[in-house]
Amino acid sequence: MDNSNNIFRLLVYSRASRSIALIYMTLAFSLYLTALGVDIIDIGIVAAITLLFMIFMVLGLGAMGDRYGYKYELAVAEIFSFLGALVIAVSTNTTFIIIGIIIAGLSSGAGGLRGAFSPGINAFIASSYPNQADRIKKFSVLTVVSAISAIFGSAMFGLVSIMGKYVGVLTAYRYLFFISAVMLAFSLICLLLLQERKRPAKTTKVMKSSSSKYISKVIIANSLGGMGMGLSIPLLPLWFKLLYNANPLQISAIFIISYIMTALGSYMSSRISYKIDALNMASSTRSLNGVFLIFMSLSPILPLSGFFYIFRAFFVGIGSPSRTAINIKGIHDEDYGTATSIQGAASRISQLSSGASGYLMDYSLPFPIFVGGVLQIASGIAYKLMFRNKQENQHM
Repeated sequence: MDNSNNIFRLLVYSRASRSIALIYMTLAFSLYLTALGVDIIDIGIVAAITLLFMIFMVLGLGAMGDRYGYKYELAVAEIFSFLGALVIAVSTNTTFIIIGIIIAGLSSGAGGLRGAFSPGINAFIASSYPNQADRIKKFSVLTVVSAISAIFGSAMFGLVSIMGKYVGVLTAYRYLFFISAVMLAFSLICLLLLQERKRPAKTTKVMKSSSSKYISKVIIANSLGGMGMGLSIPLLPLWFKLLYNANPLQISAIFIISYIMTALGSYMSSRISYKIDALNMASSTRSLNGVFLIFMSLSPILPLSGFFYIFRAFFVGIGSPSRTAINIKGIHDEDYGTATSIQGAASRISQLSSGASGYLMDYSLPFPIFVGGVLQIASGIAYKLMFRNKQENQHM
């Protein structure tokens, strides 16, 4: 692809600004709704509705990307995020704010990789870099950049406590949502400047049978992890507040350190990806993510729980690039958009468990985190079982 370095640089700029904005928004939305008087069960329902909206959007954008270009898939997804942020920032009506949250897709949790991935990014990288080792390296760079940028998004969230003393908490949230909208607008401009290499013409209505067979395995493995994520991650800032009476500044500090660890893990992944089997990396780190969630749920004090979450973030950073590369490895070139969108939709369907998260937290605060950890462990084991055929782990 011509000017590949300049094009990848634009993608990095987009992911950096997107990460700052989305990390703040994702950390803030549940506490903002609480400040507006929305109860915990309704917040969980909002998260589930958001996932439903994202499922339909992802499926539509994937099909569009295969036919018209993954650049446009990325750009349209960013338009939704921008519009959602803008609605949240300018509205004082709770109903419109919830609509903005749904449009922006604020339901997937505020992990260090939150800003790196959006509909079309996996397809764009897969189409632009055919070699799996190159893909892992590019995904690692994007996750490092996103995790580092997430530090600033988390710092923005910490500013709520400081700004709230002078302008009021609700106004502080709105000002920072507006800054997020500006950053998403910059990300959108970067995406519109991208160029793509020519792709194979689409020869099927949906996808080739070989691609369909491969993604069915990915979906099985990821669905377990998605259920665990849905239960444990989207309302995590609220969980810290309710269980440990943590304030935004304390929660921000935990997430800032976790993003540093995610960036470190992603950097290490880029350095060792040529030496360690990608499947073993993907499987073991996913299971370790679950182990640390269980430890978090059993922690009696905030520092200990935060410690386990921070170490979990390190293994998230190490494992994500390999797992993403495996997810697209067996997909035909002409099916990247549709296949990755179906994977994304299936993952979001499994994350509809977030609708039950509020109910489980209302029943017992540690319970959704514990169950989420068990499901993450099961997902790691499923990865190993689904892709243990050696022929599927060779470079394609």
